[in-house]
Amino acid sequence: MSHDADVLPEIKEIIGAMLFATREPLSIRQMVNVFRRAAQNYEGVAAGFADISAKEVTEALEELRQELDESALGVEITEIADGYRMRNTKAAGPWLRELLDKGKPNKLSKPALETLSIIAYRQPIQRSQIESIRGVAVDSIVRSLLEMGLIKVVGRSELPGKPWLYGTTQSFLEHFGLKNLDELPGMAEMRRNLEVQQEMDLQASAAEPHSEPEPEPQAEPETDETGEPGDEDETDAPSGV
Repeated sequence: MSHDADVLPEIKEIIGAMLFATREPLSIRQMVNVFRRAAQNYEGVAAGFADISAKEVTEALEELRQELDESALGVEITEIADGYRMRNTKAAGPWLRELLDKGKPNKLSKPALETLSIIAYRQPIQRSQIESIRGVAVDSIVRSLLEMGLIKVVGRSELPGKPWLYGTTQSFLEHFGLKNLDELPGMAEMRRNLEVQQEMDLQASAAEPHSEPEPEPQAEPETDETGEPGDEDETDAPSGV
């Protein structure tokens, strides 16, 4: 339904427009803040939402989600990366891949996926620990994952040399369709085991001689969604379509 400029639109209508206009997931708090800022900056109908609550936004969002599901329009609202985003339904994926020619760009090499999995489950983790698990050097793969925006530097270890620690990003959650890291299979048990192992590593290294800090990695460039690390055998990575 279209609305005249002087008619107060429904909350769900405004939320739908917000989600359609942005590529980033929006949290309930972000949506509420948009309503309130618009009420301060614009007169007329926008001012009518000055006192909108998180409960009202949540209820309107759920109503909109249900209507989209029932209408079978090929789009849905999904909860992802601690927020909500509008995207195509999975059922429409094959046709959109043909339309957008997205068959190859959303692929990661098998070694890259293995390295990314290690980082996701054991973060924060240093490069030498990744290499110890995989048994091979991972410099180029880590660099590629940084360039793709799937991982980032999250700090320095307390171990000798203060090596850099790596972790996953919000783009990682979006890429694999996760609300948060707790949705990774077996994540709770993995975290408990890692806490014990990290404490043992710190105790074992306390008496080791101090070495020079690891040089700072290069700054992350903008994410290139079409980049593919290395020339290794490739396997499909999950995507929005």
